[in-house]
Amino acid sequence: MPPRNPTPTGFVRVRGAREHNLKNIDVDIPRDALVVFTGVSGSGKSSLAFSTLYAEAQRRYFESVAPYARRLIDQVGVPDVDAIEGLPPAVALQQQRGTPSARSSVGSVTTLSSSIRMLYSRAGHYPAGQAMLYAEDFSPNTPQGACPECHGLGRVYEVNEATMVSDPSLTIRERAVAAWPMAWQGQNLRDILVTMGYDVDTPWRDLPQEQRDWILYTEETPTVPVYAGLSPAQTRAALKRKLEPSYQGTFSGARRYVMHTFMHSQSAQMRKRVSQFMRPSPCPLCQGKRLKRAALAVTFAGRDIGELSRLPLQTLAEVFRSVAAPGYLQQHEDTLTLEKRLAAQRIAHELLERIAPLIDLGLGYLALERSTPTLSSGELQRLRLATQLNSQLFGVIYVLDEPSAGLHPADSEALFDALQRLKQAGNSVYVVEHDLDTMRRADWLVDVGPAAGEHGGQVLYSGPPAGLAEVEVSRTRAYLFAPQQPAARAPRQPQAWLQLEGITRNNLNNLSTRFPLGCFTSVTGISGSGKSSLVSQALLELVGAHLGHAEQRAEPEEQSLEDEPEQTSAGRVSAGLDNIKRLVQVDQKPIGRTPRSNLATYTGLFDYVRKLFASTEQAKANGFDAGRFSFNVAKGRCENCEGEGFVSVELLFMPSVYAPCPTCHGARYNPDTLAVTWQGMNIAQVLQLTVDQALAVFAEQPPVRRCLQVLQDIGLGYLRLGQPATELSGGEAQRIKLATELQRTARGATLYVLDEPTNGLHPQDIDRLLVQLNRLVDAGHSVVVVEHDMRVVAQSDWVIDIGPGAGDAGGKVVVSGTPQTVAQCKASRTASFLAKAL
Repeated sequence: MPPRNPTPTGFVRVRGAREHNLKNIDVDIPRDALVVFTGVSGSGKSSLAFSTLYAEAQRRYFESVAPYARRLIDQVGVPDVDAIEGLPPAVALQQQRGTPSARSSVGSVTTLSSSIRMLYSRAGHYPAGQAMLYAEDFSPNTPQGACPECHGLGRVYEVNEATMVSDPSLTIRERAVAAWPMAWQGQNLRDILVTMGYDVDTPWRDLPQEQRDWILYTEETPTVPVYAGLSPAQTRAALKRKLEPSYQGTFSGARRYVMHTFMHSQSAQMRKRVSQFMRPSPCPLCQGKRLKRAALAVTFAGRDIGELSRLPLQTLAEVFRSVAAPGYLQQHEDTLTLEKRLAAQRIAHELLERIAPLIDLGLGYLALERSTPTLSSGELQRLRLATQLNSQLFGVIYVLDEPSAGLHPADSEALFDALQRLKQAGNSVYVVEHDLDTMRRADWLVDVGPAAGEHGGQVLYSGPPAGLAEVEVSRTRAYLFAPQQPAARAPRQPQAWLQLEGITRNNLNNLSTRFPLGCFTSVTGISGSGKSSLVSQALLELVGAHLGHAEQRAEPEEQSLEDEPEQTSAGRVSAGLDNIKRLVQVDQKPIGRTPRSNLATYTGLFDYVRKLFASTEQAKANGFDAGRFSFNVAKGRCENCEGEGFVSVELLFMPSVYAPCPTCHGARYNPDTLAVTWQGMNIAQVLQLTVDQALAVFAEQPPVRRCLQVLQDIGLGYLRLGQPATELSGGEAQRIKLATELQRTARGATLYVLDEPTNGLHPQDIDRLLVQLNRLVDAGHSVVVVEHDMRVVAQSDWVIDIGPGAGDAGGKVVVSGTPQTVAQCKASRTASFLAKAL
């Protein structure tokens, strides 16, 4: 292990920090050290590390940037702090994705693709007579490189009769053309066809092909009179007598409607609906490689650039090692000029240096062409970390957001080595982290707390790790210095088995395994082994297909033609389906994308609260119903901010700032609505309550109290009822979803599926989460988690370990059984770490 640097050369001195829940804190943090910020979820550690230190470092840097250039950069705002001294420039490596784009890939995030395009341009093997191409000609994202057929997507989309008409035995009136819109819009198109003389009451398959083709594929948009509600015979009579129509309607062919909606609709729901009528297939011109023919004709090491980009980084490194080897110049004397051979060696050396940290960080299974939306947030952060290891910056602060999240303990060692390398290069490394091993190996700990929200925001300790043992108020101390032994209990016996056979998805190839029902099951394995492919994709899809859907409360994903088409899982469930009545996925996706979605609206408790306000004498006297107390409805909300509570102030050369609405002062409602009170509070004041405060206020209201109690039990007592969805972390969003499920009355045996539910959670919060998950299992349900936290795995009834390696070296069941059985398996990368937790 590299030697520590015990004597930091200076300190960053923070005075009067008040960002979010920080209570006017003063703290000195060393530079040139590995500093870990700890504390329970919501304690304020990220507010100190990111919203204060990083935000102020970025603000100072931008002071030196030309005002016009500032407009082009995403800025984080000005922190609420009196003073920070000794602060160097900072680089943030956060979990958040930014805007995901399928054109963004492993190659583009790491900039490796640029070097590989240069390699093909300067050292590629060209067909006889072909002129040299520039690096841009090998990029699918440039007009000169993209395949002209698919515009660099690698796919073409087909919208045909089979996709748009699912049941040809139906008539047009019975919605044979399923691709058309629902409700009034669809009725409008059918009425237009009646006016135009089409038979809407004959089965689709019996209509002449010429008519079917026109209805589906025409680009014409005729406008005709529509007689709403009349039969075809009555419509013909009305046309003959030239009666006044209900309105003039404009026709759109089904394919035209699908494509136009997908490309231009602002509604993610609408785009998701029409996407089901579009069938992607590999582009016939480039075979899915996204590039023009001339670029694909150039080869290097016997492969075109499309083939090379599909190789795992581990294999890619082997290709470049042979090129960088001394004998390469002699071997290819006959086929390549000396200039090309020297260029190949130079670029191969550089690529090897840059790929090495990626492989060290356990990412050797990724291919350059893998698009970033398909990566986990942990994978994405490690890609950025590897890029920084190559950047050779000096004297900066790196601020990292839980770099161990989503990492198997076997990969954590390489992560720690990477952090040490950044420090030894003359940088300061500030890490927000819940991982106990990282805390133990830090040079300095800053523990924030003691609890979350209003009960946190204080620096309890700042110093070398050993000193935290003396701070009794710290919630971290108990876990760091007295490892918690799991409560001994006999594993539950399975009520039945859910048997999966022949699963093929990503790196899973004809895999068979079984999950015990009525038990708590953990699926383990190193990053990239195939855990999520098995659980979050195959298991969910196959069981969901049997039940008709996967029951989950999630907003539809944004759809774009550039998105990777959703794969489907091959395989089947051969036993156990009769024992599952519901399927619930509890993921870390946001509970909403706008501030209008919040804790109260998502959990449903706001419906009860609005009814309470509507039942008051004041509300009845004014004729106010429950809808009056919704900030999403015009009648009760403040019209100036439309219920947002704030307005955006555009500043020409600076980022826009949000200010409280000058009319309602952030209350969201108009004065008449705010005049109504329940137990001395108006509706806006109720939304400002934390869950803990609201429990006392609503003690006599069972439906509201039940929901609040579960939120508190799961560790979210510090959140405000009106806390916008945009302010919640992934872990908080996941626990809100879980709490929403826990407060429901059970409706038959349910299978709950959670992907890494402990991500972003302090050990104390993990213990609270486990209590709730075990409650579900004790009630007769089944819980399956993908998990890296060995304390959780040790307390499972059953463990399925996937691996042994990542990518092509994984995808198999290494061992399955009780935690004790798995801990003894020599072939498992998980076993030794699990054994320590038992």
